[in-house]
Amino acid sequence: MRIDLHCHSTASDGTDTPGELVRKAGAAGLDVVALTDHDTTRGYAEALAALPSGLTLVTGAELSCRVDGVSMHMLAYLFDPEEPALLAERELVRDDRVPRARAMVARLNELGVPVTWEQVARIAGEGSVGRPHVATALVELGVVPTVDDAFGENWLADGGRAHVEKHESDPFEAIRLVKGAGGVTVFAHPGASKRGRTVPESVVAELAAAGLDGIEVDHMDHDADTRARLRGLAADLGLLVTGSSDYHGSRKTCVLGEYTTDPEVYGEITRRATGAFPVPGTGGA
Repeated sequence: MRIDLHCHSTASDGTDTPGELVRKAGAAGLDVVALTDHDTTRGYAEALAALPSGLTLVTGAELSCRVDGVSMHMLAYLFDPEEPALLAERELVRDDRVPRARAMVARLNELGVPVTWEQVARIAGEGSVGRPHVATALVELGVVPTVDDAFGENWLADGGRAHVEKHESDPFEAIRLVKGAGGVTVFAHPGASKRGRTVPESVVAELAAAGLDGIEVDHMDHDADTRARLRGLAADLGLLVTGSSDYHGSRKTCVLGEYTTDPEVYGEITRRATGAFPVPGTGGA
């Protein structure tokens, strides 16, 4: 059983529509795929309508958080998308994305980069605009060769020359809100140091005590030593261990199913969730 619990569509910063994503997941031989767009659930309806036979969809989102000045992402699975408190917090984060992206464009202009808001908006389309769309604009202009290079300290990384902070949720509050909506929480790529500062293990322990369910260990941004360290940390704290591709379509080099989650862990996630349930495909359009 092949399970990929972290994927993005054009509802946020992926390049595949939700329908294309689930069809590709089925063609890639996945049995379960999670749709975890940034701070939004707008892709659910299209993904469900296109869900092929043999593939199960886990609904979710990747929540933007910050603790002690460090950005982090919280994967939330199988919560009630209409629960008012969590919905309000997601909208607050999402609504701050446009002014933040405009501010990054302005900073890039000050640095001599001829990027425009119209270019970034075109790249984002109907999705929730974010740094990957600005990064793609830098690639289009030939400023950097790849999106990953745009996330370096010279440009868009935390603390980079063109970085601008946005509203991000407190992770302890995010856990409380997701739990209140019947969902399950997993700390996404906690050891991805190339993205900037990472959350100390002492804080991960505090998050675990506050109800965090798991950490994403098997991920393209974690080398073998990091995965081993995180696996040990999860064991010490009694956290579930997940693996995921963090698929973004052509915007990143990762492929669907590059890393996967153990079926027993997936089963435990579904047992803990009460806000929503996995949806088996019956042959979508």
